[in-house]
Amino acid sequence: MRYKNIIRERYKLIIKYIGMLTMAIGGFLLLPLLVLPFYPEEVIYIEAFLTPAAIFFWIGFLLWKLTSVKDDVTLSLKEGGIIVLISWIVAIIASAIPFMITGELNFTQAIFEATSGWTTTGLSVVDVTKASHVFLMWRSIMQFFGGVGLIVVMLSSVLHPYGFGLYNAEGRSDQLLPHVKKSTKAIMYIYLGYIIGGTILYVIAGMGVFDAINHAIPALSTGGFSTKADSIGHWNSLPIEMVTWLLMIFGTINFATHFALLKGKFKVFFKNGEIRLLLFIIAIFTPIVSYFSLSGLYTSLPATVRRGFFEVVSAISTTGFSLDTFSNWNQFGVLAMVLLMWIGGGTGSTAGGIKLYRIYLMIKSVWWELKGYFLPPNSVVENYIWRGEQKLYIKAEYIRETANYIFLYMATYFIGVLIYLAYGYGLTESMFEFASSVGTVGLSIGITSPDAPVGILWTQTVGMFLGRLEFLVIFFAIAKIVKDAKYLATE
Repeated sequence: MRYKNIIRERYKLIIKYIGMLTMAIGGFLLLPLLVLPFYPEEVIYIEAFLTPAAIFFWIGFLLWKLTSVKDDVTLSLKEGGIIVLISWIVAIIASAIPFMITGELNFTQAIFEATSGWTTTGLSVVDVTKASHVFLMWRSIMQFFGGVGLIVVMLSSVLHPYGFGLYNAEGRSDQLLPHVKKSTKAIMYIYLGYIIGGTILYVIAGMGVFDAINHAIPALSTGGFSTKADSIGHWNSLPIEMVTWLLMIFGTINFATHFALLKGKFKVFFKNGEIRLLLFIIAIFTPIVSYFSLSGLYTSLPATVRRGFFEVVSAISTTGFSLDTFSNWNQFGVLAMVLLMWIGGGTGSTAGGIKLYRIYLMIKSVWWELKGYFLPPNSVVENYIWRGEQKLYIKAEYIRETANYIFLYMATYFIGVLIYLAYGYGLTESMFEFASSVGTVGLSIGITSPDAPVGILWTQTVGMFLGRLEFLVIFFAIAKIVKDAKYLATE
């Protein structure tokens, strides 16, 4: 009986936190209305945001106010997972409602667009040539909060330093400072600082202010939503592309590694395995893709390398910005992009994919295994890699967990590809499009559109959601809810 009471108290705390996040989501819905003074003719859309904002704010307020429980305890990873899972579902549903109220999108399309926004994927079924400034800003706002994370926003603003379970449940494993709350504040400062700097650089490079804001946010959040149908290629401007390079690379770097860089620890920064692997991949894939896939599409070497470099960075960072269509690429180039989308960016960053840290760890694991054959039988070796500002000593369970995650990721990927094939799409196109979905990349070979089959849009939606919350958090949360419900139901 005592254990049941403990479980009930823990779920009251979980409900309280979900209420706080639901209130925050209601507040987020008001943010796109800040553009109305600049575009007063779009005041007709105000109700589409005010109504769901009021509803979700009051639902959250009731959940928070009616749950009286001490919150000075540390949540477990599984309990944090429940909060993350439910809060993200609430955020996606709330964010889809404005699209449905105005008739911009139907239910499936609206959920797809909201999921793409919150997961910072960037695949879209919105016609940006006809979309209002309010909705274009709303898409960027979703990517802003999706990139930094709902939990980071909450922990940095209102909670005490005991949120380790929440912090880890949303894919944050590196503490920048001793307390979680201080770490999340540091992340917010870094994130906002880069976005403001990126916006200024875009304006200097020739973008209008509105476009600059709506590209700086998706570039740093590795989201990829654009205000133009041709994405970054619309401007055909090298300075704008260079700003985008910088923001995409910053977005795909672990926040702990950023912290080391900003503190002037350049040697430590370049010791990080993720940084070395990222630079190596870009250096290898840019000339390969440029030569084997793009040399026949462009007449000059600079134009070929420029396009190749941009697309490689966009894919490995899982941003999804592009300079042109992929429909005229050969299969080598398309499959190279698929491989880059599989790998993805840094852990603890805004990027998706399997993550550079896991790939690097598996490469090092193979090397350590080979090297071990040549060591004396009784030798003791402590293997480590650099992560953030410190050495991370690798235990056997780390490698096992990483291998399990990669297997789960690839199994999900191939199931998704099979669904595409069942709908009649070609193998290459299916591999590209679902790699973009589950990797939260946002590049499209042409399958994603308002006319795409409902089953395909839902397959992509599930893939984006699983990819952003990294599978196990979702599975653990669901398993804990079911287990606890069964236990409470027993006499």
